[in-house]
Amino acid sequence: MAMERWRPFGAADRWEPFRNVSDIQGEVNRLFDTLLGRPMTGPSGRAWLPPVDMHETKDDLVLNVELPGVSEKDVTVSITGDLLSIKGERRWNDEAKDRQYLHTERVYGQFERLVQLPMAVQADKVKASYRDGVLQITLPKAEELKPREIKIDIL
Repeated sequence: MAMERWRPFGAADRWEPFRNVSDIQGEVNRLFDTLLGRPMTGPSGRAWLPPVDMHETKDDLVLNVELPGVSEKDVTVSITGDLLSIKGERRWNDEAKDRQYLHTERVYGQFERLVQLPMAVQADKVKASYRDGVLQITLPKAEELKPREIKIDIL
């Protein structure tokens, strides 16, 4: 039981309506992860989801995924409908067996990012490149989404 701090008689608590929102969000995420059969954490006890940036150009939808310390051979990218899947694994350095770590913050193990695409793309023309720990995925927009100039006839 937590000790309540002393306060003068008649002192009012400050109302904080969003005090427990992050706790509630964490519990909801845990519930969905459990129900959907996704692993809640990696081998280190912490979940690892690499950050993703998404932007669009006139012709493409582009995603940049930060994957430091991950080899390109340990990453797979697939697309089904409007859902892009990025799976991979950051492996523990086996050469470090003789080291005694005093502090670690990096997370190792498998990850999976599912990104719902905001528009239709040409799945057969998707390209991926990997450089300096950043995976770039270029998804060409579907032809019907690209702007087309319409010629105006003079009558």
